Amino acid sequence: MATDNEAYAAQETPEPSPELRRLDRLVGTWDVAGPTVKGRVTYEWMEGGFFLLQHVDLEQEGHRSKGIEVIGQLRPFGESEPSADIRSRYYGNGGETFDYTYEIEGDTLTIWGGERGSPAYYQGAFAADGNSNSGAWVYPGGGGYESTMTRVK
Repeated sequence: MATDNEAYAAQETPEPSPELRRLDRLVGTWDVAGPTVKGRVTYEWMEGGFFLLQHVDLEQEGHRSKGIEVIGQLRPFGESEPSADIRSRYYGNGGETFDYTYEIEGDTLTIWGGERGSPAYYQGAFAADGNSNSGAWVYPGGGGYESTMTRVK
């Protein structure tokens, strides 16, 4: 009869999903610029590779926003399989918490405000060399802003 330790050791070590690993192209430090936004964001994998961390320092229309975003597939307590969607939560220095859903198809990055298909979203395209992404946030009822992020590290 196997002991609890032997049974634990025999369990298969989980691996991050291929969908999550598509976010690899975000890893690094990026300058963000647009008509109404400027600043810097840095993406890095948390140890284990199941969560991508984004450190945000942006100024938009005179308002400075600093925060951290944790991006990955949800696997709540008691669940053995991760969520199909890649979800995130942003924690800002003003007390805000924003939820997003990430999607990369080919060279197009889409970040949905909340659930997939939301009327609030960012959509941008990576350049062929992968060192920039240009696009825009679209908000319900009009509005949003354009930006380009360019890899600096």
